Amino acid sequence: MARHARMRAMNGLIVATIALGLVVDRHGGAHGQLAVNLLAWALLARLWSVSAPVQRPALLVCLAYATAGEVFLSLVWGLYDYRLGNIPLFVPPGHVLLFYLGTQLAARLEDGAEWWIAALALPVVAAFAWTGRDTLGPLLYALFLACLFLSRSRKLYATMLVLSLAMELWGTWLGNWTWRSEVPWLGLVTDNPPLAAGAFYAALDLLVVSTVGALRRQPPASPILTPSTVSHQAATCSARSSSR
Repeated sequence: MARHARMRAMNGLIVATIALGLVVDRHGGAHGQLAVNLLAWALLARLWSVSAPVQRPALLVCLAYATAGEVFLSLVWGLYDYRLGNIPLFVPPGHVLLFYLGTQLAARLEDGAEWWIAALALPVVAAFAWTGRDTLGPLLYALFLACLFLSRSRKLYATMLVLSLAMELWGTWLGNWTWRSEVPWLGLVTDNPPLAAGAFYAALDLLVVSTVGALRRQPPASPILTPSTVSHQAATCSARSSSR
């Protein structure tokens, strides 16, 4: 019971950190972003401390991929820009925290709800593409569907589609970041934010799960991970870790 109470408290802290942290970042003056940076990393450290040792490698892998993804999507591809032209230091841990929250919420979805969420998103994506408002949307939605079929973590992916959209709407409305209307390299346009941005989280989960799975198959002498210390269920960024 004590563990469940800690996890519920963690969920509440994550929601508050993301929701209020973006407000502080946007309107907190010269030191606002610094304060949010420190808070996000402190909360990730707390999550690390309350997580079982076998779950911690997945946190590190998720953090590494989230950081690399931000560098590529924002600085290299140029899909979106943060208001100061940087990648705020709270963003990589924020992705891990949001993903952890998603695993907790996904465990509460009814069977089959993931397909209803996918079905409800389809006509909106199609309408936005048809009117020329978001022609990147079908590609992101196709990526989302591919992840649904490739993994058993479907509830997590559907949850992240909704959860990330809520965060994106809040962050773009506040002005913390802005998606570029013209998509570099592809000649497409996108909304601010795109409805199916959560597809990137689904792809992130596949990367985390496959990487942790590969590491746990290393010989027992490996100084990183061994089969006896990591299980596939240890992937905090996967739906299987939501059973905690």
